Amino acid sequence: MGKEVERKFLVADPAWRSLVEAHIRIRQFYVAAQPGRTVRVRISDGGSAALTLKFGNKTRERDEFEYPIPLAEAEELMAFAIGRVIEKTRHHVRHRGYLYEVDVFGGVLSGLVVAELETPEDVPDEMLPDWLGREVTGESRFYNASLALGGIPEIAA
Repeated sequence: MGKEVERKFLVADPAWRSLVEAHIRIRQFYVAAQPGRTVRVRISDGGSAALTLKFGNKTRERDEFEYPIPLAEAEELMAFAIGRVIEKTRHHVRHRGYLYEVDVFGGVLSGLVVAELETPEDVPDEMLPDWLGREVTGESRFYNASLALGGIPEIAA
């Protein structure tokens, strides 16, 4: 079991694009979601897949279990998806030694760009990159499960 400790931010400026080290095309969907627990399937670059279980209601920290699964089984599981399949491109961007994952959403969520920072320690605000916008950590409407079941949050539309 791992702990997922993350902060989420809206992205206010495209300056991050010149800093991208890598990107991954992601399709993900949920086969179960309720407060405090989700079961997600993620397909990365059309070549690998993982099943992820997340538990917890804390703002920044949840228990996470992740297992590789055969790609063919992930594709089959898509028939059991609740809500929509999320399409996004995840960009890896480093700033002051920290890795930010900048997700650019596609489909009905086009226009939404969210940056995640996973780190066990608090990063002081003055260490954050200027291209970050408002912090949305703990706002469940920005959780991927909420995006799959609902839609683009009004503030980001």
